[in-house]
Amino acid sequence: MLRILGGDRSRDEHGVTRRSFLSIGGLAMGGLALPSVLRAEELSGVKRSHKAVIMIFLAGGPPHQDMWDLKPDAPSEIRGPFQPIGTNVPGIQICEMFPRLAKISDKLAYIRSIVGATGDHYAYQCLTGRNHRDMQPRGGWPSLGAVVAKLEGPISGSVPAVVGLSPKTQHRPWGDNGQPGFLGPSYAPFTPEGEEIKGDMVLQNVTLERLRDRRALLTSFDTFRRESDTSGFMEGLDNFQQRAIEVLASKRLAEAFDLSKEDPKTIARYGQGSDKFQDDGPWARLDQFLMARRLVEAGARVVTLAFGRWDWHGSTKKKSEENFPMLDQGVSALVEDLHARGLDKDVSVVVWGEFGRTPTINKDGGRDHWPQVNCALLAGGGMRTGQVIGATDKQAGAVSERPVRFEEVFATLYNRLGIDPHRTTIDDLSGRPQYLVDPEYQPMRELV
Repeated sequence: MLRILGGDRSRDEHGVTRRSFLSIGGLAMGGLALPSVLRAEELSGVKRSHKAVIMIFLAGGPPHQDMWDLKPDAPSEIRGPFQPIGTNVPGIQICEMFPRLAKISDKLAYIRSIVGATGDHYAYQCLTGRNHRDMQPRGGWPSLGAVVAKLEGPISGSVPAVVGLSPKTQHRPWGDNGQPGFLGPSYAPFTPEGEEIKGDMVLQNVTLERLRDRRALLTSFDTFRRESDTSGFMEGLDNFQQRAIEVLASKRLAEAFDLSKEDPKTIARYGQGSDKFQDDGPWARLDQFLMARRLVEAGARVVTLAFGRWDWHGSTKKKSEENFPMLDQGVSALVEDLHARGLDKDVSVVVWGEFGRTPTINKDGGRDHWPQVNCALLAGGGMRTGQVIGATDKQAGAVSERPVRFEEVFATLYNRLGIDPHRTTIDDLSGRPQYLVDPEYQPMRELV
């Protein structure tokens, strides 16, 4: 582990003081030191094009029939408490609690017929496109982010290819940012975890406010460089370790996390949401939507985040009234922002959870697990939007038209990244080439 030291007056063997230090190797990178990550990324090669994906995971399984697939003519125990409203696309209706999304539905694609969910509370299927119950290669399947990091590498040495903003949650699978699987920990996402989302990036005891003070941060690094250079320590570091230091000293990465650089009107448009963890699930922070946009602008290729806890076995109406408006504000702000900045052709957005909910409302006013059908919202990536894909029966309990598999969504996302999911392979630990998506699943013809 490489440490940038300097604090009390005791010195290590290199003569560097131990004032508040930054542990490069301790960053949450799948347990591997950041220099090794950079080394692996360089071996994968760097391409110039910058396509990206922002994946928003709704942990717990959102109620599809209360959001984007309402059944107003069904009996009361099925149709739920909300009414549909029209959108700016004739013929498309969604829940009245999403008025902002209704106004930009020409920029959205609603999938109402996702099938193949396992019914388990894991982000795995949304991150890999694979069923965790099926036989896996040794080491496990890598997430989309890990695959992109392997194939595309970073845009620059100062911004990781993959960033995971999902926090550590009590139910750990809900805070999963994507595992590297058989590709190895070199391709795990950069995950600035902790209550302070930049906790891993800053010097010990340096707060968010001090991070915003560029002079204080740069002074800390200048002190490190001056002291370490006189000891000859820097000469002993290989190029990748020096790049690791540059990642953390990088103005580009630090500023991507620093929302104070944004126009206050933009910050207000995204909103704040809630930074309180929802029971054993994630928080519902809206600033992470803005942070995701800033990260892809800075050079990240894949950004994952978890938003809220949607496992509502009771009190669906109350919890919907709390969470739907926040999701409406965050997603609409992100999509509008991408279009305003000319990023809508390059940055794909997907919003989904691990499964849907039961057609019938239970005795506690909630809906239970229902893997038979699920929903998703897609935007950007140059996709053909302003449409609904698929349909369910009168009770929203079974697909009646155009079933869509998780694998098809992944084939589409790879396609939008400029990666052919069927001609491109990656070797597993046995040296066997593996397709990114099984060849039977194609990019969705409705979108590409």
